[in-house]
Amino acid sequence: MTTLTVPALSLVVLVGVSGSGKSTFAAQHFGPFETLSSDFCRGLVSNDVTSQDATAAAFDVLHHIAGKRLDAGLLTVVDATNVQPAARKALVALARAHDVLPVAIVLDVPEQVCLDRNAARADRSLPAHVVRRQRDQLRRSLRGLSREGFRTVHVLRGTDEVAAAVIERQPLRSDRRDERGPFDVVGDVHGCRSELETLLGTLGYLITRDAEGRPVDAVHPEGRRALFVGDLVDRGPDSVGVLRLVMGMVAGGHALAVPGNHEHKLVRALDGRNVQVSHGLETTLAELAQETDEFRAAVREFCDGLVAHLVLDDGRLVVAHAGLKEEFHNRASGRVRAFALYGDTTGETDEFGLPVRLPWADDYRGRAMVLYGHTPTPTATWVNNTMCLDTGCVFGGHLSALRYPEKELVQVPAERVWYEPARPFPTADDAPTTGAIPDAPRRDPDVLDVADVLGKRVVETGLHGRVTIAEENAAGALEVMSRFALDPRWLLYLPPTMSPCATAPDGDLLEHPDQAFDAYRDDVEAVVCEEKHMGSRAVVLVCRDADVAAARFGMPAGTTGAVHTRTGRPFFDAARTEALLDVVRAAAADVWGRVGRDGAPADWLLLDCELMPWSVKAEDLLRHQYAAVGAAARTALPAATAALDAASAAGLPVDELLARTRSRGANADAFAAAYRRYVWPTDGLDGVRLTPFQLLATDAGTYETRDHLWHLDLADALVAADRSGVLATTRRLVVDLTDPASRAAGVAWWHDLTSAGGEGMVVKPLANLVRGRKGLVQPGIKVRGREYLRIIYGPDYTEPQHLTRLRSRHLGRKRSLALREYALGLEALARLSAGEPLWRVHEAVFAVLALESEAVDPRL
Repeated sequence: MTTLTVPALSLVVLVGVSGSGKSTFAAQHFGPFETLSSDFCRGLVSNDVTSQDATAAAFDVLHHIAGKRLDAGLLTVVDATNVQPAARKALVALARAHDVLPVAIVLDVPEQVCLDRNAARADRSLPAHVVRRQRDQLRRSLRGLSREGFRTVHVLRGTDEVAAAVIERQPLRSDRRDERGPFDVVGDVHGCRSELETLLGTLGYLITRDAEGRPVDAVHPEGRRALFVGDLVDRGPDSVGVLRLVMGMVAGGHALAVPGNHEHKLVRALDGRNVQVSHGLETTLAELAQETDEFRAAVREFCDGLVAHLVLDDGRLVVAHAGLKEEFHNRASGRVRAFALYGDTTGETDEFGLPVRLPWADDYRGRAMVLYGHTPTPTATWVNNTMCLDTGCVFGGHLSALRYPEKELVQVPAERVWYEPARPFPTADDAPTTGAIPDAPRRDPDVLDVADVLGKRVVETGLHGRVTIAEENAAGALEVMSRFALDPRWLLYLPPTMSPCATAPDGDLLEHPDQAFDAYRDDVEAVVCEEKHMGSRAVVLVCRDADVAAARFGMPAGTTGAVHTRTGRPFFDAARTEALLDVVRAAAADVWGRVGRDGAPADWLLLDCELMPWSVKAEDLLRHQYAAVGAAARTALPAATAALDAASAAGLPVDELLARTRSRGANADAFAAAYRRYVWPTDGLDGVRLTPFQLLATDAGTYETRDHLWHLDLADALVAADRSGVLATTRRLVVDLTDPASRAAGVAWWHDLTSAGGEGMVVKPLANLVRGRKGLVQPGIKVRGREYLRIIYGPDYTEPQHLTRLRSRHLGRKRSLALREYALGLEALARLSAGEPLWRVHEAVFAVLALESEAVDPRL
C-alpha cells in the first residue's frame, strides 16, 4: 500500500497518458464533485467529449469552475492528461491565484497498458502515435515537476502501485480549528524577558526554572495556553531568555506561536544568508554567540518550523504576526506568508525610513477575530474584530495579552525604554493595565459603506449559523433604511416577526392555545402566556442623560434616545419622543442600578415594548383600508337586506340569499367593532400607553438568558414607579405543559382575554432563549382571538366555507423567517455588547429588515 498525502485544501493535478487510469483513480479516491474532467468539460461546450476543437473552451470552463471551488475552500482535482508543461503551468498559476498548494499525482503506467486500454474503449478511438507522444512528454516532465511549482509530487509507477495507492488528506499546518483554547494571546515581546515573566504571572501562569534559575516553561493551573504573535527577539535585553522560555512552553504543550519578521530574518542570518544586521538583530546574534551550538541549532529549528498563521477555535480566531485578510485565512502560498509576516505595504518608506503600511484592518469584514502585532501602537483597540497587541514594550510602552475568548486585555508596563524607536513612540503611561478594552475606532459614524449591505449577503449568527440575504431583499431594505429609518447609530435592534400557532383542527376558531402549547411541549416544561396588546411593537433606547447619548451614540444636543418601529422608523417627532423618554427615564430611577456593572449604574437601556393605540402608527391603514371596508359594507348591506326582506314578503324564493346577506351584515358590524378597539384619541402623550416587556441590552450586556418573569418583574418596577400613567403592565400566566389542569387554566385565561375584546396572547418559553432537539426554539408563538382575526382575514372569515379553506394555511416559511430574524436580532445585540464597530451591528440589523421582504403571507 502506498499512502499519498494531499493537503485538505489543494489543487490536485492528475498527470498521465490517455488510458493510464486517471478517471478511475479519481473516482476511487475523490468525491464526484471534487473531480473536474477535461473530457466532461468538452462535452459541456460541444456535446462531444472527444472534440479537440473544443479543447480551449473546455479548459476555460474547467479553470473557471476550479477557481470557484477553490474560492469556497474546496479541494479540487483536475482529471486531464496534463503531460504538457504549458497545461501544468496554467494549473499551478491557478493554485497560486487562489493561495492553495498545487499537488501532482503522476500515473506512470506502461505504454502497452495504455494502448490496450484505449483500443478496448468503444466510445472513442485514439491513434497509437498520440499515446506514444504523450508518453514521451510525460517521461521528459517527471524530473521537473517540483521546479514547476508543485509543492508535492507523487509518482505511481506501474499498475500495481496505482491500485495500491491510498489518499490521506492532511489539514494545512495553519489549520488548528480543533484547538479551542482558552488562550492568552501575547503581543510582540522583542527580548523583554523580565516583562514577559511578569505578564505570565499576572495571567496566572506558574513559571518553571532550570538549575541556573532561568525560566524554561510556564504552566497555567487551569489549562490555559499562551499564544505568541511573533517578534520574540531583537532590540530587547534578553532575546535568548525569551526564546528559552517560549521554546520550553511550546515543547511542553503550554503555548503556541507564530513567527514574526524578526524570527524570519534570524533564521536567514543563522543560515549564513546575506542579511542586513540591524534593527536589533545584532544584539540577538551576539547573545546566541555565547550559547552552545546545540542551542543555536534548536533556535534555528524552532523559528524555521513556525507556521505563518494559525486558524483556531473552529475558525473563530486567527493569529498572524502582521494580521491577515479574510481571503488568506487557512490558505498556503508565498503571498499569504508574506502578508502574515510583513503586512500590506505600499512599497514606499516614510520620513523615518520605515515601510508605509496599508490599513488592512479598516476594511476587514471577516467572521474570525484576528489578533496580531508587528506595528507598535500605544493602546490596544478593536478595529473591525481585529486587534494589534504590539503595544511597544521594548520602546517603553506595555507588554499586552488578550484573554480569549473572554476578550479581556491584560498589560504590564515596560521596566524602561530598551530601544529607541526610529519613529517617536507615544507611550500611554496612563493606559489601563487590565480590564475592558477601550472602544474601537470606527469609520465615520454618520457614514456606512453601502457595500456592506448590497447584493447577496451571508450573515453569520452565533445561534442559528449562516443567514442568507437575497440581493433583491437587500435592495428593498436599503430604500427603507435610507429614506425612512433612524440614524443607524441609534438603530441597534429590530424585533423579529412572530409565527402564529398551528391552525385549530375544527370548531369555529382558527387559532387556539392548545396548538401553541403542543408546539413547545417537546422542548420545554413551562411557558409564560403574555397578554398581546392592541398596539405596535416599539423599541426604546433611553440614555441616563444627554452626555451619555452624545458620547456613546453620537446623538445631537437635546436628544437622549430613540423610539422606533419594528422597521426602524421613528414613532414621533423629536419633542414627543423626548417627552416619552423622560417618562421612561424617570420610572427607571431604581432600575439603572439593578442592571449596571461592577456596582455602577447602567448608562442606557434598550427595551422591547408595545406602544398603544395602534392608531398612533397605523391611522392611515385603519382609516383608508379597514374603516373604508367597514363603511362600505354597513352602507350597502342594510339596503340589500331591506330589498331582500321585501322580496321575501312578496313570496319570492330569496330566503337563502337573505340569510347570507344578514350574516354578512352582522359580520361587517363585528369587523367595525374589532378595529375600533385599536383606535382612541391621543394628544401629546395623553392617551398613549407604553408597555415594556423585555430588557434587551444595557452597557453591561444582554439579557436573553434571563427568564421572562425576570424581565416582566423589571417592567412592573418601571410601571410602579411611573407617575404619568403612560406606562402599562403586561398581564401574564405561567403554564406547566406537563399539567393538564395548568394547560386548561391557560386556555381559559385566553378565552377571558379575547371575549373581553383583547387581541389574544403570546406564548413563550419561560426560560427565554432555548435550544431544543432541532436547534433554536421559537421565541414566541401568537394565539390571536376570533374577533381580532376578523380584521386580518376579512369580515366573513368565520363563515364555515372560509374557515375550512383557511385551515390549510402553511406556516413553514413563517416559522423559518421568525427564527432567522430572532437569531439576527440577538446577533446584533451580542455584537453591540462586545463593542464591535457600528457596521458589524448594523449588518445584522439591516438583515432583519431585508428578510421582511421575503414572500410570506402577511396575514400570518
